[in-house]
Amino acid sequence: MKQDVSESTFALDEEECRRFQISVELAGRKWSAAILMAGARGARRFSEYRTLVEGISDRVLAARLKELEQEGLIERDVQPTTPVSISYSLTTSGRQLISLLHPLVTWSRTRQGTDTP
Repeated sequence: MKQDVSESTFALDEEECRRFQISVELAGRKWSAAILMAGARGARRFSEYRTLVEGISDRVLAARLKELEQEGLIERDVQPTTPVSISYSLTTSGRQLISLLHPLVTWSRTRQGTDTP
C-alpha cells in the first residue's frame, strides 16, 4: 500500500531546513540513538549503558554521554559520595526524541518485510 506524502510536508523555509538537518544529524550520530534507548530502558550508571549498548567502547560512550548532556537530552547527576556516584537520566527532550524516533521501528519492519512486532 503506497502512502503519498503531501507537498506541504516539504514546504520548509531555509531556517527550518537547517534545524531539520541539525536534528537529524544529532539523532543519527553513531551510538546516539542506542544510548538514548538504553536510558529509556532504564540504564542509569555508566556500566549499565555499556552493557545495553553492545559494542561501544568506554571512550566513545563517555564522549557521547557528554555530547547528549550538552544537547540537553541526558542529565548527569553527581553525588559527592566516596567514591563519587554518577548517574544519567533522559531529560524530557530526550524522552520526546525517543518517542519521535519510535515510528522508524515500524517503518523498518515494513521495509524489511517483518511486520510482526
